[in-house]
Amino acid sequence: MLDHLEFTPPAPKVLHGATGEWELVIGLEVHAQVASNAKLFSGASTTFGAEPNSNVAFVDAAMPGMLPVVNEFCVAQAVRTGLGLRAAINLRSAFDRKNYFYPDLPQGYQISQLYHPIVGEGEVIVDMGPGTARRVRIERIHLEQDAGKSIHDMDPALSFVDLNRTGVALMEIVSRPDIRGPEEAAAYVAKLRQIMRYLGTCDGNMQNGNLRADVNVSVCRPGAYEKYQETQDFSHLGTRCEIKNMNSLRFIQAAIDFEARRQIAILEDGGSVVQETRLYDPDRGETRSMRSKEEAHDYRYFPDPDLLPLEIEQSWVDDIQTGMPELPDEKKARFVAALGLSEYDAGVLTAEVESADFFEAVAAGRDGKQAANWVINELFGRLNKEGLTIETSPVSASQLGGVVDLIASGEISGKMAKDLFEILWTEGGDPAEVAAARGMKQVTDLGAIEAAVDEIIAANPAQVEKAKANPKLAGWFTGQVLKATGGKANPAAVTEMVTRKLGL
Repeated sequence: MLDHLEFTPPAPKVLHGATGEWELVIGLEVHAQVASNAKLFSGASTTFGAEPNSNVAFVDAAMPGMLPVVNEFCVAQAVRTGLGLRAAINLRSAFDRKNYFYPDLPQGYQISQLYHPIVGEGEVIVDMGPGTARRVRIERIHLEQDAGKSIHDMDPALSFVDLNRTGVALMEIVSRPDIRGPEEAAAYVAKLRQIMRYLGTCDGNMQNGNLRADVNVSVCRPGAYEKYQETQDFSHLGTRCEIKNMNSLRFIQAAIDFEARRQIAILEDGGSVVQETRLYDPDRGETRSMRSKEEAHDYRYFPDPDLLPLEIEQSWVDDIQTGMPELPDEKKARFVAALGLSEYDAGVLTAEVESADFFEAVAAGRDGKQAANWVINELFGRLNKEGLTIETSPVSASQLGGVVDLIASGEISGKMAKDLFEILWTEGGDPAEVAAARGMKQVTDLGAIEAAVDEIIAANPAQVEKAKANPKLAGWFTGQVLKATGGKANPAAVTEMVTRKLGL
């Protein structure tokens, strides 16, 4: 646990209007698709990309007489997520019906949790730079079923409905209005994604819609937010507008920036911001009105009569807690403390769980800094250049670890190691065997090195005098010896012997 962490919160984003300064206040509702093979209330598959309406059970299609049955694994995934966010787990929760009509919602209502969510208050620490972080409070996490998808571009006169997503389990993670700028909002969503990927509770694929956010934005004068914090009176904050279904970190930032400036322009012109739901148009770079903002009473929530209250045992929660993996913040701290990595390098290596696992396999029993250098600079650099991921890397952790071993033993130099890495990338093979077969191993025989040094010194008396007058020029001899040995002589041994022979 990182309860001991001390950090300075970043300053709120300030926008300059015609009549003075304004600050942003942002809260997010993140919808994360539960990583599960089956839906929340049916056994239908959740596989992405299946033929339209092929992953639909009778209960998903709202056939008469079909009753929902809770998927225990989805409940466990929500609990696991709550534990990962250091949140309270409610042993008793309940499902409610959220009533509204939409063509891709066959039941005419969504099964959700309003009054008694599965997870209560928690928090997320969002890094914003060395020693700077925002603590974002989580208000709740509730389980709900997703709706289907309406398709409007297949026919000029007709719309089609795909019910494959209908009934897929979602976790809605609701934050407090603690976020104070566009960059923080994107970093918060990225941190949630990172944590859930470590937990295995959501794959975080924003392109497929498996992670998307509704962003609530308002503006207020400096000092008003502090009054809200003191009193918890929302009247100190401006009227909020919600931007729906954001599935890009870049678009989240752009939408917040546009929406804040739109609201400021209205207020400074003497108008009032209308609470509403808006959509972001990335082509135009602007938000536009979608509908007036609904309140809870508009949905006529009531307890779902087909589902009993959900009661879980503390021992079951404890079992889930016992099986929790090491989370990114803890892993990053361990990499710094135990392996001597910099905060930056540890952050790069723990950004994705696959990268962290790969690095740990390379670093096992080896020098952590050297392993990190090879993973970050050589491997990640090449992966980025080739457009590959850690999962599709041609060089395995075992192979890269073998390269590090050869460097550590002095059998190959750093330059040789880069050449060896290139061979492994394109041809594969065992590092030690490849190095031996290609004659890449360093000359460590001091007798052979001494003979080469003596030969170069004897052939260059003028250069010897220059080096004795200016010891910095001794490096010339090292370079000549390495050149004469085809780069195979151990550079450290050569340098030491040159220095000794020249009497420097």
